[in-house]
Amino acid sequence: MEKKTTYQKIIQGIIIAVSLFAAFLHVGKFTVLTVPSILFYILHVMIGFVLTFIYYPLGRKQKEKTPAQTTLYRVIDWIFIAATVAVSLYIAINFESYTTDMQNNHLTDELFVMGCIMAVITLEVGRRVLGNVLPVVAILTVLYALFGNHIPGLFGHRGYKLSRVMLSIFSDRGIYGSPIATSANNVFLFLLFAAYLNVSHADQIFQDIAIALAGRKRGGPAKMAVVASAFFGTISGSCVANVVSTGAFTIPLMKRNGYRSRFAGAVEAVASTGGQIMPPIMGAAAFVMADITGISYATICLSALLPAVMYYICLFKMVDLESVKHNLQGLPPEMIPDLKTAVKRGVKLFVPVIVLLVLMIGLSMTPMLSAIWSIAAIIVCAFLDPHDRMTLKNLLQGMVSAGRSMVTVVAACATAGIVVGMFSMTGLGNKFSDFILQLGSNSLIPSLVLSMLVCAVLGMGLPTTAAYIVCATAIAPALTNLGLARLPAHLFLLYFASISAITPPVAVASFAAAGIADENPMKVGFTAVKLGITGFILPFAFALNNDYITLELTFQTLITWLSGIVICYSLAVMLQGYVEQKITVFERIAYLAIIALTIVPSPLYSIIGIVLFIGLYGFRVWQAKKGPKSGKALPA
Repeated sequence: MEKKTTYQKIIQGIIIAVSLFAAFLHVGKFTVLTVPSILFYILHVMIGFVLTFIYYPLGRKQKEKTPAQTTLYRVIDWIFIAATVAVSLYIAINFESYTTDMQNNHLTDELFVMGCIMAVITLEVGRRVLGNVLPVVAILTVLYALFGNHIPGLFGHRGYKLSRVMLSIFSDRGIYGSPIATSANNVFLFLLFAAYLNVSHADQIFQDIAIALAGRKRGGPAKMAVVASAFFGTISGSCVANVVSTGAFTIPLMKRNGYRSRFAGAVEAVASTGGQIMPPIMGAAAFVMADITGISYATICLSALLPAVMYYICLFKMVDLESVKHNLQGLPPEMIPDLKTAVKRGVKLFVPVIVLLVLMIGLSMTPMLSAIWSIAAIIVCAFLDPHDRMTLKNLLQGMVSAGRSMVTVVAACATAGIVVGMFSMTGLGNKFSDFILQLGSNSLIPSLVLSMLVCAVLGMGLPTTAAYIVCATAIAPALTNLGLARLPAHLFLLYFASISAITPPVAVASFAAAGIADENPMKVGFTAVKLGITGFILPFAFALNNDYITLELTFQTLITWLSGIVICYSLAVMLQGYVEQKITVFERIAYLAIIALTIVPSPLYSIIGIVLFIGLYGFRVWQAKKGPKSGKALPA
């Protein structure tokens, strides 16, 4: 093991100190501390930015650096850190005068200089963590605010001075606006919750449970990957982190079982991406959605349940039919862990999740307090586990892990805050919305297609949270003006912002999986699109039929759930061309007709589609039991 240098030890100490401060600040804010909201957001940004310059140092991708270059890069990093802390502490010390000036739209010379400094730092943070796309978008919106008076037609405006622009950026309308508010209030505590699940070895326990449940079945490794990634993804909410953690085990196992490399990578990418739309936690963007729409997070989770279940059912069936097609069997008995043992080990993880669901959905407690009590439940349960007891080191690891995870969210939300501030000040959001309405001829379906394309393009270069914020600001008004309710409109945008992680040409989840599978990223990406096809269809389904996001104890809900299952199975069968045997072209067309029948908002048509599916699918299953399967073995 390489010995750490003095500088590395100092950096490690700072990371621990800042992470501890972050944990105590965020937990204390909603329990024992009285901290004004804007001051809380300022400190949240300061923590995120300081950790960014530590975790993403200048020149980190440069393979060979001279001692002089290393010193120069470190000096620049520490100048950024010092400037971040100096500006943040200045505002904290002079908080009352700062808030008064912001409320009165008055920007002193000192605040103007500090605003310029924070704007530059924010763009640099965005560049280091997210790449060039979002910072460039932010710069373009600033230039639009400054020089938009020279643009004729719909997108022109009266023009704004630099001081007015900086006032918007350096206030609760910009960097410290609603995106950062959501990150500070909700996201960090759930990142801390996920971090403590991780240090309690949630990934390994979920893998063992998944193998025990699905490993014996045909194509067991791929089915296990779907189950494990669904478990872990709903808690982590990060598709790339999910791919890297669970995929390191599942992808090689799928390849050894006979699955093609591109298919193995695609399964993991699609399963991991689904975690961002899978209740109960979903991803950071869901918290932003709750804040923007004013709809409770619990309502969003319940509404997202059926679409998320449909997403995974279709993926699971696609995997099953792939194993039929290539005659792939399950894992040998010696590789299957005991289910009872795995579940017993998982009790310490299930209890906190149950606590979270009961408090947040059952008792309607705020997400913040629900997360805090759930974190306490993790620590208590892990401490009581005699086989894998929580230690002080684990406690620190959880805080450090949460601190590292918050960097991406803070970078995305702070940089997106500049975009949101400029959209709000110039009215660009409404103008963009009017533009979409004009292109879509004031018709809902063409406007939905245009919105999907914009989300897909933005999502290719941005993390889900940032892509959703920009889309919600620019596109959501157009959809609501066409009569679409807020919930389906924003859920539509959230879905496509999420699913962009598997959409070529820039598909971060597919590319991460391709690296593990040792396969061409584009091949993995296009295979992922096929496997995750429901993610592209479902948003249109619930936008046009709100029954898919309405959870009530009614006959209509029952029919909708049955229709959802039939649609998923029919879609998988139609795309794969197999049931228990290879099916004909006419049967595939028949399954397409069943999808068309069951997806429309009509109980009668849905019932007809369900009956036809049972007859068509049941006949093939019955026929397969009478004769040998015709699946071909995959060539070695």
